[in-house]
Amino acid sequence: MPGPHQGRTPAAFSQRSPYQTYKSPFGPQYKPAAHFHGITARHVAKYGTLAAGFGGVAGLFALFFFAEVPRVRDDIMMKIPVLGDYFIVEVPPEDNPF
Repeated sequence: MPGPHQGRTPAAFSQRSPYQTYKSPFGPQYKPAAHFHGITARHVAKYGTLAAGFGGVAGLFALFFFAEVPRVRDDIMMKIPVLGDYFIVEVPPEDNPF
């Protein structure tokens, strides 16, 4: 009856071969990309562009969400060339408490 390893040497006791594997001079010459903890420049560009897009959309949402706040309306929204006239608020005299 074979032992617990079924005739194979366990990985903890195996020895590496003393020779290098063959690398053909005619095959592709692969080089690992420069990385920092596995994050390459391609990953940074891809996810940075994605994050910038989401950030821009979130910023526009926040701007138009708070557009009716008087400070935002007067300081930011009225200075937009095409949309500025839309944000001018004229209170009728009968609604003015002062």
